Order: sequence, then C-alpha cells, then structure tokens
Amino acid sequence: MEGSRRTVLRTIAASLVALGLLTGLGVVLVYQNWNNNLEHPRVVGKNRPEKETTALNILVMGTDSRSCEGCRIDEEAGGGLSDTTILFHLSANREFAYGISIPRDTAVMRPTCYRADDSEIPAATAYDKWNVAFQVGGPGCTRQQLEQLTGIHVDKFVVVDFNQFKDMVDALDGVEICVPEEIDDTTGNIHLDAGTREVDGEEALAYARVRYGISGGIDPYRTRRQQALIGAMIDKALTRGMLARPDRLAGFISAATTDLQTDFKTVAAMAKVAASAQSIDAADIKFITTPWTLETDKVSGGVEWLPSVERLWRLVIEDRPLTREFLGQAISAGDSPDGSGASGTPGSASAPPTGSASGSASVPTASSHATPSPDPSPDPSGGTSGGLSDDDRAAAGLCS
Repeated sequence: MEGSRRTVLRTIAASLVALGLLTGLGVVLVYQNWNNNLEHPRVVGKNRPEKETTALNILVMGTDSRSCEGCRIDEEAGGGLSDTTILFHLSANREFAYGISIPRDTAVMRPTCYRADDSEIPAATAYDKWNVAFQVGGPGCTRQQLEQLTGIHVDKFVVVDFNQFKDMVDALDGVEICVPEEIDDTTGNIHLDAGTREVDGEEALAYARVRYGISGGIDPYRTRRQQALIGAMIDKALTRGMLARPDRLAGFISAATTDLQTDFKTVAAMAKVAASAQSIDAADIKFITTPWTLETDKVSGGVEWLPSVERLWRLVIEDRPLTREFLGQAISAGDSPDGSGASGTPGSASAPPTGSASGSASVPTASSHATPSPDPSPDPSGGTSGGLSDDDRAAAGLCS
C-alpha cells in the first residue's frame, strides 16, 4: 500500500509540476481547505473549436499582474501582460505529454474576445504581440486567441502568479540551474554567477525573467530557459526526497494554490488528472517552443511564427506524439541542468538546423529557429530521443 501511494504521489508531482502548477496533490484529498486558495474567474468563449479526441489540453499562463517583491523584474511585461504561455497536451492514452511554449512577443492578429460580463472586446485591427490579449481580456481572451488561431480546443486553464513561483521554489528548498556565463543585466538589475548550483526562489525568478545581457535579449531563448527551470523543479520534486518530507510538501502545495486562477473546480480535480498520467516518466515530458523567426515587420521587436507551426497544431488536434521535426528542438523534463539527458549522456552535438541558433550564449546570430524540412514520423523510440544541440543550448544561455 505504501509503495502504491508513493507511486501516485510521484505521478502527481511529475505531471503537475510540468504544468508549472503543483505537486503532491493527493494530499489535498485530506486537506480540502486548500480549495479555498483557488480563484475561479469567469471566462467567456464563443465559436470555440470542437473537441476531436479525449486528450486533455491545459493552458498555463504565468503573469506578473499582481504585486510581489522582486516580481516586476521586467517592467516591459508589467501592467497585466501574460509573460509565459504554455499549452500542455496530455494524450488520451496517457502515454505521452508535451508542453508548447508560445513566446510572448509573437506577432498575432488578436481575434474578438469577451469580458466576464459577456461584453465584446473588438478584434485587433493590426498585428500585436501575443501577450497583449491577457492585458485587454485576461485568461479568457488568451484562451480565445489560442483557440481561434490554432483550431485547438482548450479543456482547462490555470494562471500562476510569479509570487507563487518564488514560494514554490523556496518550498522545494531551491532548485539546481546551470549558467554558462556570468549574467550582468543592468537593465533589470539581475546578476547571476556562472556555474551549476542551487538557487532560491528570488534567484530562480530572476533567471526565469532575465532578458538582457544574455542570448541577445531574444525572447524565445528566455522561453527555453524557463522550460529548463520547470524541468529542474520536476527533478528536485521527484529525486531529492521532497515527497518524503510532509512539511516541505505541504508548503509547496500551499504556495502553489494560493490565489491560483483556474477553471478546475477543486484541487482534487487536478489530482485526478495527474493520477491518470502515472505511466508517463519525467523524461518523456517534452517542452518545445513554437517555430519562430526574427525576420518580421509585423511588430517591433517581435517574432513571427514559421509555417511549420501549422504541423505542430495538427499534432495536438489529432493527439499524436511529437515528430522528429520538433523533437530536435525539445527540452526534456528529465534533462540535467548541465545539458545531459535523462540517461546522463550529453546532448547531441550535431549541427543546428537550418536557420537555427548558433554562436555564443550572449550574442546569437540566428534569425529563425526551425528544422530544415518536415518529418511527419514519430520518433521510433517512443519520443524519448532528440533534443537541443550544444549550439542551440549555448544560444539560449543553457549549459551544454
């Protein structure tokens, strides 16, 4: 019985930390008062895509819209703009899962969306950045934007504030990161030493938010660092004994659920989803970024989706695993901060794809990021291979 319970707790930890949410939710069945931490904003959607499979698509949004010390590191993202958007896909057969990050600076034509009182927010008349939708209409507008632009039906959403993020890292007693070169961001007043070490919540937040003085200030590279940080949280939760520490586990759950905005009715409902995915190992949870290019005149300082993004959306809609085309640009939740894979072997040092990043971590030279040609076949190993090349990791400011 004890072993079975530990398996369920580990499953919950793996799947929901990967969502940027919380771990150990089986405990919530005993401590129902955590449900009082949840907020349930009303979201309105119209002309929504039909759901084609029994897979689950959960939209995770990270925002700095609330006041917390140290949260507003990047003032450009202040005022209620969503800073992080991840669409997490959990397969119907619960054999694979992946998170798709959408860079906040992606140029899009925002569609019509709706306020909680059903009043209409008119569609944008020109291209704007992805994260403006959250500013003008909150999570409902971001969900509407994603559904209308991709054809994907979103089943559930959560909004995590960066104050929660800091407290979650502290509840884990820190997480391990690897910084290849010293970061000296005078704009955001962020200074991080080079090397591999454990950082507390404030330093982890700085690492997640730093933009200047690393990777040429390119936003999708920051997205990759955020993905790596989520992976580090999974590693800490599963392999460093947190589940055997009730005090630490309770603190993590409390931090994660406080003021969490979601349309999950209860925390137990989240746990039920997590428990259904108990066969998915952390190494099989992949994170990718929508294919992008800097060569755009649609928005100032933004990025533009490449045509291959349509193939990515189809994989989600049809509930298919990532193909080689996208696995080659994936980060695994089982990767180590120093760039080694789940098995402890270094990442591939193969040449980066055509148009992808190369060069130093601080001055990348890329204008686009995508594989040279589509490959519709899934990875024969079940999706556990692939990953960023050493050059791509260096461009993103990750160790290799």
